[in-house]
Amino acid sequence: MSVMTHLSGLSKLSESISNAAKIWAPLPLRLIVGYGFMAHGFAKLARGFDAFPAILQALGMPAPHLLGSLTILVEIFGGLAVLLGALVPLASIPMAAILLVAMFAVHLPYGFSSIKLQAVTAAGAQFGPPGFETDLLYLACLAALVFWGPGPLAIDSFLAKRREPTRLPS
Repeated sequence: MSVMTHLSGLSKLSESISNAAKIWAPLPLRLIVGYGFMAHGFAKLARGFDAFPAILQALGMPAPHLLGSLTILVEIFGGLAVLLGALVPLASIPMAAILLVAMFAVHLPYGFSSIKLQAVTAAGAQFGPPGFETDLLYLACLAALVFWGPGPLAIDSFLAKRREPTRLPS
């Protein structure tokens, strides 16, 4: 076999892998982003109804109880929508808004890095406040899901297939 034959075969293999990745890439994004948002929403709920609004009030945010309640609802139900691949473009709007507020109101002063190792003690690693890196990663994942779709294992994809007209054989 010639080198050109091997290169052609490798090119076809690479194209096949790339096509499969394009189809399935949204799935891990949806699982990570959806679970991440839901985990944050449930963690806020677990601390008690007034805990997160108190944090928002300390940050000087207006209407802290309203914003706190809306944030928790968006994190839980928006996260669930993304996890299931349902209404992803619609759910992404308030989710992106929450990320932008967190980034500019809380994380921006601490720089880019989300992991700031300050010391290692007998109690374990000690970290400083997180920067805006994770906010940007979540925003990038949401943008990818909005622009390229939720993938084949998604409620939106299932509903889109059901809406397609049935074609009779000619």
